[in-house]
This record gives sequence, C-alpha cells and structure tokens, in this order.
Amino acid sequence: MHRGELFLLLCVFAVRSASRKCIFRPQRHALEGEPFYLTHCGRASAVHKNETAAIRWFRVLASNGYVELNTESSPRITLWSHYLEFWPVELEDNGTYFSLVGNDRRNWTLTVIKRNEHSCFSEELLKNRYVEVKKSFGIKCKNSNYDELINNISLYKIIRFRNVKDCNENTAFTDLKCFNLPLKTQNCKEIKPPEIKKDADFEDEGYYSCVFSVNHNGKQYNITETFNITVTEENSKITPAILGRKFDTVEVDLGEEVELNCTALLNKNDLFYWSVRKEDRSNPNVHEDTNMTTWTSEGKLHAFKKLRIRNVAETNLNVLYNCTVTNEEATDTKSFMLVRKKMADIPSHVFARGIIVAVFVSVAVVCVVILCVIYKVDLVLFYRRLTERDETLTDGKTYDAFVSYLKACHPENGDEHTFAVETLPRVLEKQFGYKLCIFERDVVPGGAVIDEIQSLIEKSRRLIIVLSKSYLTNETRLELESGLHEALVERKIKLILIEFTPAGSFTVLPPSLKLLKPCRVLKWQADKSLPYNSRFWKNLLYLMPAKAIKPWRDESEALPVLATP
Repeated sequence: MHRGELFLLLCVFAVRSASRKCIFRPQRHALEGEPFYLTHCGRASAVHKNETAAIRWFRVLASNGYVELNTESSPRITLWSHYLEFWPVELEDNGTYFSLVGNDRRNWTLTVIKRNEHSCFSEELLKNRYVEVKKSFGIKCKNSNYDELINNISLYKIIRFRNVKDCNENTAFTDLKCFNLPLKTQNCKEIKPPEIKKDADFEDEGYYSCVFSVNHNGKQYNITETFNITVTEENSKITPAILGRKFDTVEVDLGEEVELNCTALLNKNDLFYWSVRKEDRSNPNVHEDTNMTTWTSEGKLHAFKKLRIRNVAETNLNVLYNCTVTNEEATDTKSFMLVRKKMADIPSHVFARGIIVAVFVSVAVVCVVILCVIYKVDLVLFYRRLTERDETLTDGKTYDAFVSYLKACHPENGDEHTFAVETLPRVLEKQFGYKLCIFERDVVPGGAVIDEIQSLIEKSRRLIIVLSKSYLTNETRLELESGLHEALVERKIKLILIEFTPAGSFTVLPPSLKLLKPCRVLKWQADKSLPYNSRFWKNLLYLMPAKAIKPWRDESEALPVLATP
C-alpha cells in the first residue's frame, strides 16, 4: 500500500471516530438490516493517549456467562478504536453487551426490531415532532455518524391519513407527494443533503423518512431516520383540565393491586402529576407511571397518567390520592379514594332469574289462593272424604240438624213443605248419612210441644230454617226464637238458612236473623239445585258437621222420637 493511500485511510478513520456521537443510554434499539454501532464513553481520550488501555468487547450469554467479541466472532462485526460496529445488525444480535477498559465497564441492552417488508420505517423508532400551523417547519436529512460513507440521501413523505407506508420509489409515491432529493456532489467533497423548509400547514402532517445509502467493503446499506410530524392549531394554548368526574371512589380488597387512571387535556409544557402522602413516597408499593400522550386532530394534547398501588393495606383506605394538571393560568384536580369492597352483588343474570322465579311463584300462589277460594267447598268435602273425619262422635248430640219449616200444608205453600219433609231427608239421610229431626215425622203430638221443641233444638248440631213467605206462624216463630237464642246467645248451635223464597221480599223477619253470615244463607233454585252434585247440596254439606257417608236408616225404619205410652 502506498504511503498516500495509507495516510488517506488513517484520515478517514480519524474523521470517522471524531464524528461518532457518544450515546450513554443503556437501552439501545436498532432496525434489522441497517448498520449500527456501540461506543465506549467516558474514557475515550485515555484510549487514544495510551494504546495499552485497549477496549475489550463482550456479549452476555443466555447461561449468564459471556464471550469476548472480535473480528473472528462474526463477519458482520468490526472493532475500531472504542467502537463496536455491526454491518448490518440482525435479529440474532439481540442481547446484552459490555465493554471493558481496565476497571471501567459499560453495559448495553440491544433490541433489534424486525423490519416490515411493506414499510420503509418502524413504528418503534419514530421521532415525534409537533409544529404550530403557519410557523417555520423544516426537515434536514443529516447523519454525522456515517458522513464519510454516505453516497446518496433520499427524503420521502408518507401522508398519514392514506395509511400508506410503502417506500418503493417506482410505484408507491406516484400520488403521495414523495420528496426524493438525490445527493449532489462536487469532486467528492461537497455534500448538500436534501431538506424541507417552509411555513407549516395541516397538509404537512405525515411521516417523513430520510434514507441514507452507505457503502462498506463494496456493499450498499441503507440507514433510515423517520419523523412523525403533527401540526397543531395556531395559538392553541388551552386551559388545562382533568377529564371525567372530579371525585371517584374505588372499591378494593385488602392485598390486591389497584390502578388509578387519570386523563387530562393540557398544553405541552403544563405540569401533570399525582399527589400522594409523605409516607407513600417511600413506599415501594405506590408507584407512579410515566406520562402517555397523544395529540388530537384539533392539536390538543391528551395525557394519561397512572398510579399503581400494590398490596393495598388498611392505611391506603379512605385516603385522598389527587391527580393535578396545572400551568401559570389555571389548575385542575381530581381525587380518588380507596374504600373496602362491599359484598359482591348478585350477578345480573342470577338476579333476573330470581325475579322471574319470584314473579312466577307469586302468580302461582295467587292462582292457587283464587282456586282455593272458588273451590273451597269442594276442597273441604274432598278432605272430609279422604280423612273420613267425623265431628259427631263425642259432642253428646242426638241429631245432626233440626229442620224448621212451615207445618201447615196448603196448596199455596206445598212446594216448601215437600222440600222440608221429603227432599231434605231423602238427600241428607239417604245419600249422606245425616240424622235429621223433622217435626211431622219424629215428634208425636200431645206432649208439651214447646218444651220438647226446645229440647230437640238443644240436642241438634245445626238448625236448618226453610224460609218461605208463610213461614212465620206461631209454631215456627217459637222454633225460630228458640234457635236464634241458642245460636246467637248461647252459641251452642249453628244456623243454616235456606231461602226457598228470596229473603228480600220479607218485611217481618227478626233483625237478628239478618246478622247471619252470608256463607250460611243458601238459595234453593228448583230444578238447578235438585241434582245431588249441584252447588246447593255441596254448600249444604259444607255447612253440616263432618260425618262419614253412612246412611243410617231407610224410610220404612223411621220411628218417632217421642212415642206415646
């Protein structure tokens, strides 16, 4: 190699080393397929002054060991001065690296982002810039790290709302206002990169990608740098405000983790922070996340800030946690309070099913009650037959009922007389086994009738009154008054009134008879009431004492109650 060429190469390396930026960030990101470098910062001058202070580069292995890197480690790795260069960096280069100069050690975590084949940039490596409308707006494509190797620079614009990010110059940018400003050189010395400089308007919003073409060892590589430009309103300063309600209670259980979210509308330089108690500032369980911001289409800034409380303790309850946004003109605050969670509510679907079941059961109960009221008599008679209940065994009574009716049989009252002395006994005695006391059949005239009638009523369990227009004669009045006295005063007998003729046509009835319960007043309706299973006979059996159906005698066996000597 000629001395001139060697000198030129040394000059290139010297310029290259001097132009590289020293980046102190321990977390580094790179795009797959592009050149990338790491720099040992802090003692670079000592390296240049003392060649014995050599820099050694290492990569940490998955097994927590490490391996030293050199030019033989990979054909893509180049070591020069205090730089570790990748030509290019690939996904397999993800990991942790460190450099060592004597006792001075520097650590980096490298994350290689996979390239999207349909996009000329990566969302993770965007640089956000905000420009006020009508203010000066400029983009200058410049990369001082690889100045000596760049042979072409292209600038592209991708209009954001079209959602197109393809950077194929031949096809994708026909109608996308793509800026492609080639590098201009004069004798390989002067480099004038492309740039944009103008007053901003809303049409300038979008993605701008600078693509730097570099040559290394005869191979061509691209380095991209993309800006996300957002144009905001002119004089867009707003009054900062917390969005939503100004006070929220949050129900928690002790020991759980809770996240308090606060959202504010604010300007770029406004303060946005959480206020916590002094004892919570040193508590590792209380942690404030960094701001997350987005710009609205009107040029306003939305900021989101979270306060995380891990392992909620009793001391965190009923305490105010305040979220505040402020500037020199206004302040707005929202407060949160943690309270102990109440007992879990019934799930909505369980509650809905419960309501449906409750309504159904209520309707069913109402229906059953209505049916029981309507068919009360039938149910009672059915129960008596089922249990064979008999109320007449131990009360000391002789007759089940004393029948009071009009004794004189005249053509005008023949129907009620026939009903009293023939129909009632035929049904109640023959069919249902009751024992009736009927004056014409069971009492022999000639004795002390008044005393005997009163005695027979006392020996009877019921007093059946067959009421007709001609009922109130001297004889029946005696039976009626005696029976009413037993029923209403002594309460030893129950009355059953059978309206053979409607009671509304009577004007001489005793007032006490009107006190009789409506359920004990039956109305005879001739042919309709005649069948044994009619409603009339069922109601009469219901009012009679419970007794097993055992006909006690035939008509031929009927004997008078009072026999003459």
